[in-house]
Order: sequence, then C-alpha cells, then structure tokens
Amino acid sequence: MTAVLPSPADVVSDIASGARPLRRLGAASPFGLALPSAQPTGGQFYAPRGVWLDDQRVIVADSGNHRILIWHRWPERDGAEADVVLGQRDFTSEGPAAGGRGCENGLHLPTGVLLHEGRLFVADAWHHRVLVWNTLPTSNDTPPSYAIGQPVLADAHPNAGGGVQGNTLYWPYGLGVVGGWFWIADTGNRRVLGWPHVPEPGEHAHVVLGQDDANSALENRGGPVSASSFRWPHAITGDADTLYVADAGNHRILGWTPLPEEDRAADVVIGQRDFVHAEELPHRPQGAHRLRFPYAAAMSAHGLLVADTANNRVLHWHHPPRHGAQQEAHAVLGQPDFNASGENRWKAVVDDSLCWPYGLWSHGDRLAIADSGNNRVMLWSGPTVAPAFSEGI
Repeated sequence: MTAVLPSPADVVSDIASGARPLRRLGAASPFGLALPSAQPTGGQFYAPRGVWLDDQRVIVADSGNHRILIWHRWPERDGAEADVVLGQRDFTSEGPAAGGRGCENGLHLPTGVLLHEGRLFVADAWHHRVLVWNTLPTSNDTPPSYAIGQPVLADAHPNAGGGVQGNTLYWPYGLGVVGGWFWIADTGNRRVLGWPHVPEPGEHAHVVLGQDDANSALENRGGPVSASSFRWPHAITGDADTLYVADAGNHRILGWTPLPEEDRAADVVIGQRDFVHAEELPHRPQGAHRLRFPYAAAMSAHGLLVADTANNRVLHWHHPPRHGAQQEAHAVLGQPDFNASGENRWKAVVDDSLCWPYGLWSHGDRLAIADSGNNRVMLWSGPTVAPAFSEGI
C-alpha cells in the first residue's frame, strides 16, 4: 500500500476534507469586510490566541482582553455569550493584571489553555507563569490555586526575577499533556520543559529540550538552526508515539519519535527541507509542505493539524509524519488550494476563511480554531480523510 499524495494543482479544501464550520464565537464582521468591535462583552473577543473544547465545554484565551472565557455548555448559537470570565471582575472590564488591580488573579496576554483531569491550566505569557485552578471555575474572577514558574501569585517577573533555571519561565505561550507528560513551551527561554506529571509549585523540569542545560536560554542554542534547537517554541501536541512542537520562529514543526525523556535531536521536521534550514518564503506559493510562523498544532482522531498562521490556513496530515522531512499535507482549511495564502482569501470574512489563526484544539469530530485576526473562534466539524487521497494501491 502506498500513500497517494495530492499535488498543488489539486483543490483539497476544507470541503474536500469533510470539515465545515458549525458555530462562530465572537461578534460578526460588519458586511464581511470590517473587523468586529473588540470592546469586551460576554460574546466578543480581541485577538484570541488559545482555545480548548470537549463534548460539552469551550474555553477561550481572549488574549487581547487579558481574560479567559468559559462556556459550560456547547454554544447553541453564533455569538453565544460565555458563562464565566477569569482575569477580570466582569465581562466588560479589560486591561492587563485585571485592569491594574494586580496579578494575583489578573492576566497579561494569556495564550495556551488546557483542561486536564479536572484542573484548568492557563499560559499567562507576559506574567511569565502557568496558572492552575484545581477545579474548573463556575463563577467570575475566581482566583487561581497556584502558579508554575513563580514562587507566589503576587509575582510576575521574567524567570522569577533571577537567572533562567529549571523551574522558571519567560513568556510561556503553550502547554500540553502528551504521553502522560506535562509540557510547557517556554518561548522566551527558547526551550520546552517536561515533567512526567503535573508539576508542583517550584518543581524543576525533568527534561529540557532545546538548550544545553537548564540555565541556558540561547536562540538556536547560540548557533545555527538544528534538529535540537528552537527560536520561538510556541505550541505542543502529540500522541503516544510522537511529541510535536510548533517552532514558529524557525517556520517549522519538530517531532520526537518516540517521546523524549532527555534532550536529543528531533526525528521529524515539517515545513522545511531539512533540519538545518529555517527559510521564510513570503509572498510566494507555499505548496503543501512549507510553513510561515506556525503558531499552533493539534492532534485529532484523523491526523495532525497545523495552524500555518502567516499563510492564513490550517494544514491537515491524515497520517502524522514521524520521521524525516519534506512531508506534504493532504488537505487545507481556509484556502481554496495549497498555493493560496491571503487573509480571508483577499475577499471577505466568511465562516470558512481565516486571518492569522493562532490556536487549535481538536476533540472527537470537532475542531476549534482561534481565528485571531478576525477576533473570533470558529468551531468546525473535524476534518476526515478525503477518499480521493486516502491510501491506495
């Protein structure tokens, strides 16, 4: 059996891959041309960058409004208002550190969001920490239980006010649980930290990927790009076989097969010709294998999804690449073909167009896209294997 891959001439769009928009969260775009208002309400966003969902709940990192919004029930209509807001006193308040009230339960550019074993985790990026709520809040402005990366909730300094260590953070943008391990993309320190369990306050990472030791924070380890270095590690996903990291600044996805239990070189690169290139190709056709600032990735029941952010699209690999390079995607969401890359297809804001997608999450047959440039989150039916491009003889 040989995998039949599409050529750039083929139109393998969201429709062909079986995906379609189901629901819009956030305000509608006036006349399909102008951005909706970013004034905070229970149903409007400003540049959301993170999203999580399951069969019942939706959680959004409304990054520009410095808050987390929670829907405890699946939204039944477009623009549905959230049930709970965190990081602000109410649904119309805004500003970092809860509008200046302090960082004890205020946020500053929250990005990654995750619900795991009943606990809510939020990458509070510009407060240099990951916040933990031991139970999913049901009331507004609920304070977090503790922070990872800071000694107390009142502190919010880069690397806890000192040098980089195995238990400090600097601009952590993403987080995930892969293979039973808890991982944080410590973006400003150019590394990924891993623990074999949810870390306790002050606990040092058991694995540091991307640096020579736990006290280093050099871009690409202080040298040329390689299979074991990062520029801006931004998001984490994977399964029991492979850990994937969206290395946005190097325009690529790196993967480790099997899962790493110590620092080592990656086994697969997506978006570049090999492990030692980090080329950006602006204003040129990207095809099915190039990436520009991929800020998010997600595993689904039907493969690997990557938010190719600067190309305003989501790419879908039916069979997640595990080794090697130059891996072509099988389908594209948000664009009519693999060579298109315009914001909202250079036309208008419609349900299946994208403008700088920053966050992805997949659960079952549902996919959530934080469509940041359009100030909205789109909930889709998940992409499936397109029959024309599944395995054949």
